[in-house]
Amino acid sequence: MSEKTYEVRTYGCQMNVHDSERLSGLLEGAGYVRAPEGADGDADVVVFNTCAVRENADNKLYGNLGRLAPMKTKRPGMQIAVGGCLAQKDRDTIVKKAPWVDVVFGTHNIGKLPVLLERARVQEEAQVEIAESLEAFPSTLPTRRESAYAAWVSISVGCNNTCTFCIVPALRGKEKDRRTGDILAEIEALVAEGVSEITLLGQNVNAYGSDIGDREAFSKLLRACGKIEGLERVRFTSPHPRDFTDDVIAAMAETPNVMPQLHMPLQSGSDTVLKAMRRSYRQERFLGIIEKVRAAMPHAAISTDIIVGFPGETEEDFEQTMHTVREARFAQAFTFQYSKRPGTPAATMEDQIPKEVVQERYMRLVALQEEISWEENKKQVGRTVDVMVAEGEGRKDGATHRLSGRAPDNRLVHFTKPDQDVRPGDVVTVEITYAAPHHLLAEGPSKAVRRTRAGDAWERRTAQPQQGAGVLLGLPKIGVPEPLPAVTGGCSVQ
Repeated sequence: MSEKTYEVRTYGCQMNVHDSERLSGLLEGAGYVRAPEGADGDADVVVFNTCAVRENADNKLYGNLGRLAPMKTKRPGMQIAVGGCLAQKDRDTIVKKAPWVDVVFGTHNIGKLPVLLERARVQEEAQVEIAESLEAFPSTLPTRRESAYAAWVSISVGCNNTCTFCIVPALRGKEKDRRTGDILAEIEALVAEGVSEITLLGQNVNAYGSDIGDREAFSKLLRACGKIEGLERVRFTSPHPRDFTDDVIAAMAETPNVMPQLHMPLQSGSDTVLKAMRRSYRQERFLGIIEKVRAAMPHAAISTDIIVGFPGETEEDFEQTMHTVREARFAQAFTFQYSKRPGTPAATMEDQIPKEVVQERYMRLVALQEEISWEENKKQVGRTVDVMVAEGEGRKDGATHRLSGRAPDNRLVHFTKPDQDVRPGDVVTVEITYAAPHHLLAEGPSKAVRRTRAGDAWERRTAQPQQGAGVLLGLPKIGVPEPLPAVTGGCSVQ
């Protein structure tokens, strides 16, 4: 009897990507194997890990489910499961609209998936189980990591903010922090497996400690990461300006393995719009944080998220966003046109901005940020940087005979392939010779190549016969681990 296969399709933010790693680990622990790449629904179990961020998220889900219906008819025993934020939100309607779905589960009980699949098979009816609160911290679940050398580490789940454009707190609940000892134990276990870069992950990552009553818990955690031998790079995502305190900046600057990179969502540069969004900071506060970060880490690369066309946004409000972008000089900005999210206060606000106005403003903002990104990248020309070699980052590497990877500040670097053998996870020292808005080139010979334990881990993984690429770790991919699975949307975008 051949082994049963599974496929997990991920939509949304980094938290969903990490949850999908856990879902994969659970299914493999239950005896399933990953379906080959390009299976496109031709698996025994297809899991949709959904996002409720976008207005058309449900249409996308039901469209995909509809395409699987005839496949399921032709394949007796095939099962379909829907989880994630949209499942938490639309628990009562998914099976009604798509009665061929076997399992619906929420954000708080992903650990139940194998049991629910088996129950649906035995009882021959859909199983809908949505927990209203967290049953167990997800990091206790088995995880199939997508990378041998980089990993996500979740430090909290949920969010205590009430941003008017965001439905995530309603779906993932109030913030719940992990014990610091458990986080550090997981990181040490990952490093022992060969991981050299970790990303601390939370819906509001630098609010860590609010659940345990310690306002400096996040900076202490960063400093503790600096003491873990073998851990070369520490990143985190996504922080909130409200909780970005001076002790965090000091910890970033003084802890050698915390990378000089910061992704901090702006959302809008207008104080009026920020107030309507219920963002508890204003333009001056945001720019003040950036000024302090750059004073402590002059070469830090700062990126952000920006929403264009929030309800009530005037041309003057938009110009304040443009002004903030000029002042902040972001290395990169993820820019989004506002779209209604059912269930959020913003969706029913008056003065919804016409689509054509939003589009015109969006194009102006993108053009400005492209110009700034290119100018900031040009400043990197002539610098010598250590690049951690990535897997799958450079789509044209084969044709150009280059490799790709990330500099400490998380900029993408394409570089000439060294003469000696280099593996993902190894570190190559190069000199930047050319800059484009979204990447850097190092066209000369490498200055040094350092083979690492992370490269050894990648080599071990690829030498083992297995379905798909992944690393199963019983205790446990925002830097950001590479490569990332493709995701769409995300709670950080709005």
